[in-house]
Amino acid sequence: VTTVRGLGQFIDAHHVRVEETSGSGQDKTGAAKVVKFKSAIIAAGSQAVHLPFFPKDERIVDSIGALELKAVPKKMLIVGGGIIGLEMGTVYSTLGARLDVVEMLPTLMTGADRDLVKVWQKFNAHRFDNIMLNTKTVAAEAKADGIWVTFEGEGAPSAPQRYDLVLQAVGRTPNGKKIGAENAGVIVGDRGFIPVDVQMRTNVPSVFAIGDIVGQPMLAHKAVHEGHVAAEVCAGEILGDDKLKKSQFDARVIPSVAYTDPEVAWVGLTEDEAKAKGIAIEKGLFPWTASGRAIANGRDEGFTKLIFDAETHRILGGGIVGTHAGDMIGEIALAIEMGADMVDIGKTIHPHPTLGESLGMAAEVAHGTCTDVPPPRKAR
Repeated sequence: VTTVRGLGQFIDAHHVRVEETSGSGQDKTGAAKVVKFKSAIIAAGSQAVHLPFFPKDERIVDSIGALELKAVPKKMLIVGGGIIGLEMGTVYSTLGARLDVVEMLPTLMTGADRDLVKVWQKFNAHRFDNIMLNTKTVAAEAKADGIWVTFEGEGAPSAPQRYDLVLQAVGRTPNGKKIGAENAGVIVGDRGFIPVDVQMRTNVPSVFAIGDIVGQPMLAHKAVHEGHVAAEVCAGEILGDDKLKKSQFDARVIPSVAYTDPEVAWVGLTEDEAKAKGIAIEKGLFPWTASGRAIANGRDEGFTKLIFDAETHRILGGGIVGTHAGDMIGEIALAIEMGADMVDIGKTIHPHPTLGESLGMAAEVAHGTCTDVPPPRKAR
């Protein structure tokens, strides 16, 4: 394997020109190299969106800058109520910062079921001075004593607010328009995404693409599996291996995790989506107040929820809120991939006492056979 470090631009469908760099940043050395390839995989990723009205100031950071902790701010604003902002807010709050969060949508952590988020929000209420929903950030001014930010909307304060640190966490934009893809004939969408087929191949047969640059969700674990597919197809074509050449990305579901405290994880169909689409479901919810392990840990605020098809009883999705939720969500993803039903999951023996056994318990709740929680009251 030959590694060439630098800034790459396609010349055509079989050549890339690389301006070599050195040091810890992107300092160009002045040297350039042309690399010829039979197949190429674009994995150029994405970068954080920067709002145009924010001035350039070291006290205004994105998710990367937030990791370069120079001092703990007394007052911090998180612009964007999604996963990244709330994760970073958890870290800074634990270190002592007071938090405000502003979100233009009516809810935090969009994508997860509201009942999951409510548990997280109640547990973390002490971290926040203000949660401004249905509110936009419209202006910012850097002064000696801090960053003064102006808001508009339902939760907006009447006057600009001062912050020691502002985190921009309003999403990411793909780098599709920064690599000269058009020189290779590769189609790039208006927003910078590169369309691919199930083999991760672009419209140009010799060029593949994976990761953030091919579309949502922008998650590392999705990108890794896409990378495997692209590499296998490329290897199969070079080696003449028909099995590798037929490799496809055919995941049914991709789990999402908010690494907050408590963690929030979900996969597949959510209960909110089912209601919006009119899909008939059966739900099994196991509260961690009935989990011996959660009680012993002193962290029984969470729950495990499984969503099943009302007719076939096969699992469609699930969500977990609580400590180590992200470590357990993979079992639900596997169950969906395998087409498991509530009996399959409920009769799988989970070790006791663990948090993971809440998955089996939730399936039993849906099936009506769980002896670890009181039966639901029948409507009169």
